[in-house]
Amino acid sequence: MELARFNMVEQQIRPWEVLDANVLDLLKKVKREHFVPVDKQSLAFMDIEIPLGHGVAMWSPKLEARALQSLKLKLTDRVLEVGTGSGFLTALLSRMAEHVTSVELVQELSAGAARSLAAHHYDNVTLEVGDASRGWGSGKFDAIVLTGSVPLPPESFYEMLNVGGRLFAIVGDAPAMHATLVTCVAPGVYETHSLFETSVAPLSNAPQPQRFTF
Repeated sequence: MELARFNMVEQQIRPWEVLDANVLDLLKKVKREHFVPVDKQSLAFMDIEIPLGHGVAMWSPKLEARALQSLKLKLTDRVLEVGTGSGFLTALLSRMAEHVTSVELVQELSAGAARSLAAHHYDNVTLEVGDASRGWGSGKFDAIVLTGSVPLPPESFYEMLNVGGRLFAIVGDAPAMHATLVTCVAPGVYETHSLFETSVAPLSNAPQPQRFTF
């Protein structure tokens, strides 16, 4: 298993322009197999998305790594994750930040993630069940990550960023999606950078653009 983990980092993640030593080290320490469904353990280190049911899947390892690297988390950061899924990305975020609030629409997935996180002592995480597709609460965050894609830039989350805060979102319609990083550079002022092309399942209930009909 340790050889498979090493190969995942060296053959999948590092070649995909993930060179941050802290991120690479973290992916060796946080045990991905602890968050993979039992019947899919053989897929834990493969370069694929792993289905979790309910139309949700774990991101591929290299996408998780690129998202972490892009966010440039600090140990003082407070993070919002929209879409808990298996809880693996939650665990990674928690090891790089002060606190993670993770919101999941599906009670069953949140409960499973809670068991995995508690079993391995990820204590700086608050799990919530609900629809965070348009934001969550009135708090401010230093980093936000959406684990489902959205067709439009998710502007409802912009005002939830502290100055200096970063939002990672995958924007567009399949197959033309782009991982995007939005940074709040001053109150009400945001910079947007397109990072790379990818494609993931949509975020449930995300705001939709008007579509032309004929």
